[in-house]
Amino acid sequence: MQPKSSLLAQLEQHQTTYAEEAAFRQQVIDFLHRNDAFWQRTTLEGHITGSAWVLSPDRGSALLIHHKKLNRWMQPGGHVDETDETVAHTALRELREETGMKDARLLRPYLFDVDVHEIPARGHEPTHLHLDLRYLFQAGSMELAADFSEVNNIQWVPLTSLVAEGTEQSIRRMALKIGKLRN
Repeated sequence: MQPKSSLLAQLEQHQTTYAEEAAFRQQVIDFLHRNDAFWQRTTLEGHITGSAWVLSPDRGSALLIHHKKLNRWMQPGGHVDETDETVAHTALRELREETGMKDARLLRPYLFDVDVHEIPARGHEPTHLHLDLRYLFQAGSMELAADFSEVNNIQWVPLTSLVAEGTEQSIRRMALKIGKLRN
């Protein structure tokens, strides 16, 4: 697993113009300082997760999954495994598992976005936080093969739709960031 010092360095270097994301960034930094088992699901406060914001080959759409357990549309991602070298590797592994995508490439080796969201209690797991570190990827093709044990659906969504008012805030923020990268 990626050393805590490496994650802290990434977070310290991450710049954002979004006040909510800046607060999330600080929340994750504080969490890392308090928790040595920062990626383990047994850390009841929460844990670090990794997500992939995936652009289509033409960079005009982003890939979203409809998450089975959470019953909402979101970017692919999930829990860090002990064998993941970095959180970016977590994001790529989860992307492959959930969508069957084989040809995604990491566009930037540093953080693209930071988000903290509450996960409701389920079974023996209490309500907890996912402190989500997000990385930017681009697909080599539009081909997908969903793992329907984890997701209800997957689809490419035009970025122009995702920047609209009413889109879930963290999804909209990432879509807006892509627009800024293009300008």
